[in-house]
Amino acid sequence: MGFFDRLLGRPGAQADKRVGWFAKAQNDLDRYGDEYADLPDEELAETAAKLFTLEDRRESLTRYAALVREAADRALGERPYFTQLKGLIGLLDGMVVQMLTGEGKTLVGAMAAAGYALQGRTVHVVSVNDYLAARDVEWMRPLFDLLGVTAASVGESDSEESRRKSYTQEVVYASVQEVGFDTLRDRFLTQGQKPRIAQRDVVIVDEADSVLIDEARVPLVLAGTASVEQVDAEITRLVAGLEAGKHYELSHDRTAVSLTEAGIDAVEEALGVDLYGDDAETLAAVNLALYALAVVHRDVDYLVVDGSIKLISDSRGRVADLQRWPDGLQAAVEAKEGLTTSSSGEILDQMTVEELIQTYSTVCGMTGTALAVGDDLKEFYDLEISAVEPNEDVIRIDEPDRLYTYQESKERAIVDQVLEEHREGRPILIGTRSVAESESLAHRLKQRGVEVRVLNAKDDSREADIIARAGESGAVTVSTQMAGRGTDIRLADDEARDAGGLLVIGAGRYDSSRLDDQLRGRSGRQGDPGTSVFFTSLEDELLTRVPEIQRFVEDGDETGFIQSRKAAQLVEHAQRMAEGENTGVHRDTRRFNDLMSKQRKQVLSRREAVLTEDYGIDELLEKVRDRDDVKSAGDGAVREALRDILLFQIDDRWVAHLAFLNDLREGIHLRTLAKERPHEAFNKESMAQFSQFWSDVMASTEDVLEEVEFTSDGVDLPAVGMKRPSSTWTYVAAESTFGSDIESVVKRIRR
Repeated sequence: MGFFDRLLGRPGAQADKRVGWFAKAQNDLDRYGDEYADLPDEELAETAAKLFTLEDRRESLTRYAALVREAADRALGERPYFTQLKGLIGLLDGMVVQMLTGEGKTLVGAMAAAGYALQGRTVHVVSVNDYLAARDVEWMRPLFDLLGVTAASVGESDSEESRRKSYTQEVVYASVQEVGFDTLRDRFLTQGQKPRIAQRDVVIVDEADSVLIDEARVPLVLAGTASVEQVDAEITRLVAGLEAGKHYELSHDRTAVSLTEAGIDAVEEALGVDLYGDDAETLAAVNLALYALAVVHRDVDYLVVDGSIKLISDSRGRVADLQRWPDGLQAAVEAKEGLTTSSSGEILDQMTVEELIQTYSTVCGMTGTALAVGDDLKEFYDLEISAVEPNEDVIRIDEPDRLYTYQESKERAIVDQVLEEHREGRPILIGTRSVAESESLAHRLKQRGVEVRVLNAKDDSREADIIARAGESGAVTVSTQMAGRGTDIRLADDEARDAGGLLVIGAGRYDSSRLDDQLRGRSGRQGDPGTSVFFTSLEDELLTRVPEIQRFVEDGDETGFIQSRKAAQLVEHAQRMAEGENTGVHRDTRRFNDLMSKQRKQVLSRREAVLTEDYGIDELLEKVRDRDDVKSAGDGAVREALRDILLFQIDDRWVAHLAFLNDLREGIHLRTLAKERPHEAFNKESMAQFSQFWSDVMASTEDVLEEVEFTSDGVDLPAVGMKRPSSTWTYVAAESTFGSDIESVVKRIRR
């Protein structure tokens, strides 16, 4: 990147200025390496610990890179490439490092984690799931041991004792969800309890674009007091009988649905209500049932497994075990499928992944596709990107997209392409958008006599075996996005290389070009040969965002192939539109969450003061000091009891405030009818409600004081209704899907 790139602030342009010096330090690196090669194992850790005390930081980093290269070679039998050491320097400088598939990001992350730990920092290496966290820490443990750094992992199934012990280590590997859930649990500490996570200092984010962008606005939720949300069976049956096009219509992008005039009449007649009158509850129930029917699809958005709904992660193609929909949509889909409604719970607290990440003092990360979201990373996290070139040049051939009229013609073309390449013994990976599409293509191929291995959310038990064999000569693998990120497909033999290497076929473009690039990146690792090509159709969900592209349906030849250059450009345009919409939603969500986050910080600060500094205790003590039970109980016991009461009231008031904010946000877009700006209206009402927070807490506490009796053992809080949940549970709420839906309702009402 040059001067004008830096002047224009293009993603990655600042990397040369910050870490470019390391490219010129190779002679020093080799000289230090020769010096450390003679050190016995037991002296490596002692030497490493002293490196970061040097005054010259560049010398410290260069020496550390040389030492950790030697350590990795001894401990793991893997001697890092110079490109991996460049990635290490980028992480230690607090940047997001872009490295292609197969370039050894796991080792780079471990070397950086050890480097931070040797500086006295506490490090969390967060990944996308528990499996990767446990795998990576065990894989890298010999390196940590040799450098004298303690490391552990935290997983969903870990006991309370185990996870508390793990968090005391210098380096902790965990999924971003587990760290978030434990952070939420720590917010409800009472007297005598210690936090699970003492501090959030350094976080190294694996698959950084996925965590920091794709999942940034996903709420992590702590709930308690489980209940079952009731769904009106009559509304479910009524909506199921409505006809598409006649009673309801989908938006162009198929993310929103609304009743037509005929649909409104049919629903109002059947239910005997005025939908847009005062019956907001019925209107919400109808909209939820309609959304569940028309927008949320089985084997695309969710699976039905053992009588329960399992959501599918759009960016990974995997079952999202802990995830559920908010706003009653979960119950509506369960009703649509005829399933028993699952328990929901009162939300005790929640936070987005973005909010969690921003609580760390230092944020850095690594991924194969960072530059595409460089502007977003800068805007939302103030992060720069260091793009590291591969150790071997990429010789993969990326062919132009092939556009077809219909889904049927696209799938036929994919099958024909596979049959032609399969005869040559070439390994082939087909990436699909959904479980349904993966099964359709696999069925077609099997009918043509091709042995196919299928990897999707319905059965991921053989994932490791399928991926391990996907690079074998003649192997044909059909997969959802599960094979698009975090996997490394190696060519198994010379026969596979001679056949042209791995052929990656994308069965349609994703909403994000990064996901396309992740799929492409399965081929051509470490200088291997390979090819990628994407097949799209005018029926693909992405292309429905651009209505004008549908006119090209008449341009298809007898096979359905469309050769128009203009049509191909519109495919790119549709993807840019989708990416822009995603950034807009991220920005919109952040504006709503920003005020909530600030209010939460104030509450937690006040709560901590109550817990550790007796904040508010003296004021309350003055109100009860003259009571006989207080005098006999003793000052110490009364103070502890007052602290317990005050903490409960703070938590209870926050739960109520959070419920108010969620309800307010759900309907805030309707304020546009009154010509108000939704964000301004939200902030105004939220601040007005929050201004009474502490006075409400003190008032409710004083009410409790009139009912309780103090003893030397404290007070019986449950006896006056102050009972904390006997158990809590956590889940990931799929992002709210009703912004565009509500806006479509607003437009209809205006008409």
